[in-house]
Amino acid sequence: MATFYEEFRKLTPKVTGGLVRMREETFKDDAVPSKYKILAALAIVVVTKCEPCIRAYAKLAHEAGATEKELLEFLNVAMTEGGCPGEQWAMKALQAFRELLQGKQFEEEVCCKI
Repeated sequence: MATFYEEFRKLTPKVTGGLVRMREETFKDDAVPSKYKILAALAIVVVTKCEPCIRAYAKLAHEAGATEKELLEFLNVAMTEGGCPGEQWAMKALQAFRELLQGKQFEEEVCCKI
């Protein structure tokens, strides 16, 4: 059974396909390891307050082997740039990451698939 995201990609292949290709290229290991690019993206989506993206990048960071200490350092950057709202959204990111560490799987579809 196709997910809604897969259906949406079929309806908008040039745009969503382009986003997927950009993510694949952006988040591969190169001069900067993939894990750190993912953590940087997580910090950005904390500041822009995108909860589905926070969950997606927390999951990608977990899968990339990021530690909680590494995550917290990037969340500190987000809080520094996002102020009090950044702090609230950073807590959502930490909570999602800790849920993943405890083995929880996110049921809902998330954006930012790579």
